[in-house]
Amino acid sequence: MSKRLIRFDWAVKKLLRNKANFVVLEGFLSELLFEDIKIEKILESEGNQETEQDKYNRVDILVQNAKNELVIVEIQNTYEIDYFHRMAYGASKALTENLSLGQSYSEIKKVISVNIVYFDLGKGKDYVYKGTTNFQSLREETFTKQNISDIFPEYYIIKVNQFNDVAKDTLDEWVYFLKNSEVKDSFKAKGLAEAKEVLDVMRLNQEQTYGYNRYLDYLHVKASEALSLKIQQEELMEKKIAEAKEKVRKDEKIEIAKNFISLGLDNTTIAKGTGLTAEQIEQLRSEKE
Repeated sequence: MSKRLIRFDWAVKKLLRNKANFVVLEGFLSELLFEDIKIEKILESEGNQETEQDKYNRVDILVQNAKNELVIVEIQNTYEIDYFHRMAYGASKALTENLSLGQSYSEIKKVISVNIVYFDLGKGKDYVYKGTTNFQSLREETFTKQNISDIFPEYYIIKVNQFNDVAKDTLDEWVYFLKNSEVKDSFKAKGLAEAKEVLDVMRLNQEQTYGYNRYLDYLHVKASEALSLKIQQEELMEKKIAEAKEKVRKDEKIEIAKNFISLGLDNTTIAKGTGLTAEQIEQLRSEKE
């Protein structure tokens, strides 16, 4: 029987920073990255901000794994047109802020940016994407540095709402949880058994329950705002299309009227054939002269 579980985005901010609960986040990252991830520590990041706006527009956590790599986990619920730019900014900032003064560039830590989005980002139809940096010769020459992608940031995007709820493997089981806040009894993915216990809503104390319910209310408000904006944009687009069609029709009528004038037809006949007024037809006559 499935339990009502806490949303992962709220849990990341409030519960999973606790070292005792690292196993949940480690499980998620292990399934996504296809390797066993051990979190050494949670680093300070913009995700520690507490304002309402920060809940949507800040990096959630910055993790250092056993390989001394930096892993950014960011969760975004509302649409941002420049989200790809922000991904690049977040990875760059994590890289530069964790290189101490006087250290050589060779000591730069690899950055892995994990982005969980609950809106339609980009044009792809899949729900999990990976991006790396590689160099290709323009003249078929051999590039001396091997595995250049081991240096540059690596990006993952999980488009949660794109998932069809059919879990075919352990990563899908995690995506199912991210979308539905539910762990099925049959799921075997790393960290999900612990998530089922740690993220049980019934385990929240009174203060946490109040904060979580406020967060859910805020998500509803943001969803309503996003829907209203979408409707307004659609209405504006429909209006522009209608205006464009009307302009085309008017231009066509004017061209027909000009042809009728050239044929020597009177204003009454032209008006009946085009729907233009007598004044508009006279204006066309004067322009022709």
